[in-house]
Amino acid sequence: SKPCSCPSLKLREVASMYFTVVAAFLVILVVALQGSAPRQSDFPYKVPLDPQGLLELSWNVSYPEQAVNFQLLIRELRFGLLFGMSDRGEFENADLAVLWSDGHNSYFGDAWSDAKGQLHMDSQQDYQLLGARRAPEGLYLLFRRAFSTCDPKDYLIEDGTVHLIYGVLEKPVRSLQAINVSALHGGLQRVQLLKPNISIPQLPSDMKTMEITAPDVVIPSQETTYWCYMAELPEGFPKHHIIMYEPVVTAGNEALVHHMEVFQCAAEFDSFPHYNGPCDSKMKPDRLNYCRHVLAAWAMGAQAFYYPEEAGLAFGGPGSSRYLRLEIHYHNPLVFKGRRDSSGIRLYYTATLRPYDAGIMELGLVYSPVMAIPPGEDSFILTGYCTDKCTQLALPAAGIRIFASQLHTHLAGRKVVTVLARDGRERRVVNADSHYSPHFQEIRMLKEVVAVFPGDELITTCTYNTEDRGRATVGGFGILEEMCVNYVHYYPQTQLELCKSAVDPGYLHRYFNLVNRFNDEEICMCPQVSVPQQFYSIPWNSFNRDVLKSLYGFAPISMHCNKSSAVRFPVGTASLPELPDRIPRCE
Repeated sequence: SKPCSCPSLKLREVASMYFTVVAAFLVILVVALQGSAPRQSDFPYKVPLDPQGLLELSWNVSYPEQAVNFQLLIRELRFGLLFGMSDRGEFENADLAVLWSDGHNSYFGDAWSDAKGQLHMDSQQDYQLLGARRAPEGLYLLFRRAFSTCDPKDYLIEDGTVHLIYGVLEKPVRSLQAINVSALHGGLQRVQLLKPNISIPQLPSDMKTMEITAPDVVIPSQETTYWCYMAELPEGFPKHHIIMYEPVVTAGNEALVHHMEVFQCAAEFDSFPHYNGPCDSKMKPDRLNYCRHVLAAWAMGAQAFYYPEEAGLAFGGPGSSRYLRLEIHYHNPLVFKGRRDSSGIRLYYTATLRPYDAGIMELGLVYSPVMAIPPGEDSFILTGYCTDKCTQLALPAAGIRIFASQLHTHLAGRKVVTVLARDGRERRVVNADSHYSPHFQEIRMLKEVVAVFPGDELITTCTYNTEDRGRATVGGFGILEEMCVNYVHYYPQTQLELCKSAVDPGYLHRYFNLVNRFNDEEICMCPQVSVPQQFYSIPWNSFNRDVLKSLYGFAPISMHCNKSSAVRFPVGTASLPELPDRIPRCE
């Protein structure tokens, strides 16, 4: 593969700023480094870093310069702070920008932490200070960072989730090395830093809005709550196209509303009960589990979502349920009490239908226990296929256009990628997240529309970590079971709603037989014993692990090529597709 092109490297002088503290205010005497500070209006993306909203991050992305410009608002500055990025949000092995004070002078610099959390000044200063200014609301710190610096101590900023970390210094410190990371008041925030640079389509003059919002609920005084609220469309609501949606977040709750989704219910039921309460409550009616069709999804830090100007998401009219379920994830680590909330999602829709209905297709693995992950694995890979046979049968000759994607696993998921293959060769990545978190799932607009034609393959690979588990993790709907899914948003809508695979059950049965023969412990193969129970009874030595990995790598697959009616296209069992030749990538 071609080597990375690195910019010419030079040591940069660590920026030094002198602060004078008089009573309760801070006067910045010196501000400056390379470049000019971007205007405040130039930061379109914003997210609170901490639950109290005392630290607020705004940013923009310069693709021509391959850099991110940050603006950090510090509402109550003590003796400095740490801001940076790490693989999963840890303070160990992190890439950091540090502002610290010894009580007399204050300093800004690029640092890194080792595996023990000890801080070190980086010999290559890649966090570039642009400016700082004092305002009534606090201190604004402006700095920039290139996506790739060719510094092994630096984090590579790439598409997908970025785990941002912060820590507040409560006391002066003599030096950078004297900062005790474990004693810091800090936390993490997940964002997609590299937002796609997409032009906003023109909106029609007859556009209307509808708000699906929580009815002034009291946020429970616990760290995590999923709140469900049922709404309904007016009687006889005709077919419309959703062309855009955006969040509606109650002022003051920006740091508590973590993510929100609006689901449409199944059309086969004439009615759904009203409900307003926790999603995990025993009082929640079971029928609400049939409200699973995603209409809109937002996560903290995301902006408004626009459909391409030639397509819209249909809702209303014949064959469409009037009932909608709003789900809000409240993240309340400081356990605030009595906070009221009316957050939700504002839908923009039109009666002037666009040329194409948008569709949502599920790619990846079938929700089946035949796909399992042994316990104690740090990086176990499972792959689901949408095969050429399925796309050949189900897609129109002109193909489809994928414009957005939502990746999904449960708690063990660490990485997800979907690639498009044609004629045995990987043509492009549809969506990838190398730092995926199940706690941060949003529908992401793609930087470029991906065309998929009959005969193409869509291959979705998930990587899992089960080091904290004592028994096998099987596929399924439970939160401690696993999924590997990419919900792709595309147009024109086809009958194909699900294009997924699983290992052929007959070959899995052979695996259980083999394990039974080669292990001293008896594994019950009785017909009445479920697949999960058989996986739970396996002694997970290296032989059993390696054979399972091999099985998933060569055994035939059972293809699920399903219409929206759940009727399958006739593809059946298939040989495992050859993994395509990969596009050379910069490592």
